[in-house]
Amino acid sequence: MKIESNAFKYGETIPQKYTCDGEDINPTLRISDAHSDAKSLVLIVDDPDAPGGTWTHWVVWNIHPDTREIVEGSVPEGALQGKTNRASGYGGPCPPSGVHRYFFKLYALDMMLSIPLTSNVEDVAEAMKGHLVADAKLMGTYERK
Repeated sequence: MKIESNAFKYGETIPQKYTCDGEDINPTLRISDAHSDAKSLVLIVDDPDAPGGTWTHWVVWNIHPDTREIVEGSVPEGALQGKTNRASGYGGPCPPSGVHRYFFKLYALDMMLSIPLTSNVEDVAEAMKGHLVADAKLMGTYERK
C-alpha cells in the first residue's frame, strides 16, 4: 500500500497553502495498492516534533478501501473525522519554531470502526488493535518563516 501527494514528495517541504499560514486545507493524497483484505482505511496526520509531545492534525476513519484519492480540501464520502489537538477536521502544520516533520499515516483495517464522532487518535488506535492488515506513510516538513 502507498500514500503519495502531488503537492510534495516524501521528505520535502509541505507547501504553505496546506498550513496555518495559508489556506489550512488538506493536500490531495493518492492511495494505491490497498490490501485485498481491507474493509476500511484510517488516516492519521501528526507532528512528533511538537514541544509537548506528538500533536494530532487530522484523524479520519472508515475511508472506503477502494478510495484512490482524497481531494484537496475534502473528506472522502462516508468517512468520519475525529477530534484533533485543535478541534476536529484537518488542521495544517503550524509549528511554533524550527522545522517539524508531519506524518500522513494510512492504515488498512479488516473491519469498519464503530466509534463515536467524539473519538480522538487514542480512541481510534485502541479500536484498530488487532485489525491492521497494511500501512503506509508519507512525511513532509514545514517551518514557519
